[in-house]
Amino acid sequence: MPTEPEPVEPALTESAAMLRRALAGHGCDAPLDVKALGLHNAFATEPPRTGPSRAEGPPPDASTANASTEDAAADAAVPVRIYGHHAVVGPLSRTGSARRPCVHCLERRWQAVRSVALREALELGSGTEASGPSPYLTPFTADALAALIATLTARAEEGAGSEEAAGTEEGAGSEEAAGSENAAGAGTFPPVHVMDLRSLTVRRYPLVPDPECPRCAVPEHDTAEAAALTLRPAPKTGAGSFRVRSIDDYDLPLPAFANPVCGSLGPSVVLDVSSTSTSATIGCFSMRSGSYLRETFWGGHADTFGDSLRIGVLEGLERYAGMRARAKLTKVHDSLDGLRTRGEHALDPRDCGLYSDAFHEANPHVKPFAPDRAIPWVWGWSLRDAGPVLVPEVLTYYHAPGLENRFVQESSNGCASGGCLEEAVYFGLMEVVERDAFLLTWYGQARLPEIDPRTSNRPATRQMVDRLAMYGYEARFFDTRITFPVPVVTGVAVRHDGGLGRMCFGAGAGLDPEAALAGALCEIATDAVNLQGRTERDEQRLRAMERDFSRVSALHDHPLAYGIPEMGRHAGFLLGEPGEPRPPLRSMAALYGDGSVPPASDDLREDLDHCLQAVTGAGFDVIVVDQTMPEQRALGLRTVSVLGPGLLPIDFGWTRQRARHMPRMRTALREAGLREGDLMAADLNPAPHPFP
Repeated sequence: MPTEPEPVEPALTESAAMLRRALAGHGCDAPLDVKALGLHNAFATEPPRTGPSRAEGPPPDASTANASTEDAAADAAVPVRIYGHHAVVGPLSRTGSARRPCVHCLERRWQAVRSVALREALELGSGTEASGPSPYLTPFTADALAALIATLTARAEEGAGSEEAAGTEEGAGSEEAAGSENAAGAGTFPPVHVMDLRSLTVRRYPLVPDPECPRCAVPEHDTAEAAALTLRPAPKTGAGSFRVRSIDDYDLPLPAFANPVCGSLGPSVVLDVSSTSTSATIGCFSMRSGSYLRETFWGGHADTFGDSLRIGVLEGLERYAGMRARAKLTKVHDSLDGLRTRGEHALDPRDCGLYSDAFHEANPHVKPFAPDRAIPWVWGWSLRDAGPVLVPEVLTYYHAPGLENRFVQESSNGCASGGCLEEAVYFGLMEVVERDAFLLTWYGQARLPEIDPRTSNRPATRQMVDRLAMYGYEARFFDTRITFPVPVVTGVAVRHDGGLGRMCFGAGAGLDPEAALAGALCEIATDAVNLQGRTERDEQRLRAMERDFSRVSALHDHPLAYGIPEMGRHAGFLLGEPGEPRPPLRSMAALYGDGSVPPASDDLREDLDHCLQAVTGAGFDVIVVDQTMPEQRALGLRTVSVLGPGLLPIDFGWTRQRARHMPRMRTALREAGLREGDLMAADLNPAPHPFP
């Protein structure tokens, strides 16, 4: 029998011995690995070990995945982790199965969903220590916990995979969660079991492997060869769809992503039952960037909570994948000059826009880009040139470690997920085109054709416009095609009486103009119904922004500032001035039925080709970086970051607006026939964009 790891914490020695005696009483001689959670920083470990990429060969088998004797012993033992009045059992290894996820994945996931105070103490402070033996692990509760362990280990040995927990099990807090529990536990992700030592109830949560786990993760090498992408036929689910699978077709074990023990996307997901427009859901996870714990929100905005939950999880995974290269070993660190001297094809970040000299003077801690400055790079694939290209890491992974390397702070713009590569690239490209068109409109103060939403052929669109009117908002929409023949629609919800919560904006893009209109409507419908209350609660701070734009510093400041009535004057170029006669509304058929929009195909690959030809034909490259994580591959998902060098990037924070200084900002409206000449600095909108 393998040697058991002894408890590290002296306070658990007596409890562990009690549990071992109870386990023996159940006829089980499985070795135990008993430790406390919350005493040690699970993230303070060695970096991920080097492993072969998929192109170089398969990952090592279970017998060689962990090299050290300590790890081998831990794999053989049953992990039991104690915190407060909870005991977590698992994950258990099955005979012949890969040992992923490991108990260190559990420890890292558990710590990631803890409170800010505990994380700060563990990760930045002097740590924590046990105040004494657990008062909850008594002979009685130890016997109950031992019974659970004995049952689970017996089933693991039989290869049953712990399909059901012993004792009393409860759901994960929602019908959707309960409905997917069996599939989650026995299918995609293995479960851990949590016993409440006060009530002896047992809950089961799927554990998603941590792609950065230093003990069991096998990261891929980031190479030019691995970056190669091939676009293939991608039949759609049906007419009017741009997806290859329905949202219901994904096996999304929702409790794996939002649960209070080891949720990979946070401890919970909130159903916004107060929303009177869409069935919105909201979740949040935290990731450390230096000394700062950054909160990242995700969610869905569909007509049912079931769909919103699934959409939210997909968005959360997309953002989790896009923040840093979690499953790749990046290794190129050089200057642009050095790469070009070696003949490498590398993206010049100046083509994507840089901050002004004034910004760097006011923020000396942010070092400006220089072509002779060494920075990290990742491999992408140029769809225009059909070849690999090196991309500055900070332009695609928007929270990559190393604050000193961030000469710009990118966002999730262009990051998208799909059921296949073609779907992910299509939606990523649509986002890039959408933001570019919106910024050209806003800063260039372009007056656009206004769409009559009542000519939409979708009843749901017309009904939502009517519903917003009931709540005091007029929904207005504008044809925002600038350079490309791809429909882009800007939506604005404008309060009828001009009071607090004055207006909010949204946008949508896609080959189907009805879908583009619906996308813009969904954004403003979700935000408008809460805008008045949010403005009232934050009125003093928002009014300070109206007087001093330098106070607009974060993502949410941009849309919220336009809840202040006085900010409406900056949108007069688009909406018209109060009392000014409006130009006639244009019908959907008149705007889009003239053959100016490429026809949609029943194959998403063909639709993507049309869009790529439009963008590259105008002289722009389209570069794709594959960000897909292992857990996404297991679910049949792909996530990519799409970059369009030369197109306007969206930034948040008034002093960070790269778009205002880029050549395209001056020339695009003239080239599109919307202005007689190039724009001068005085022609630009003097106010921050309102994009949400």
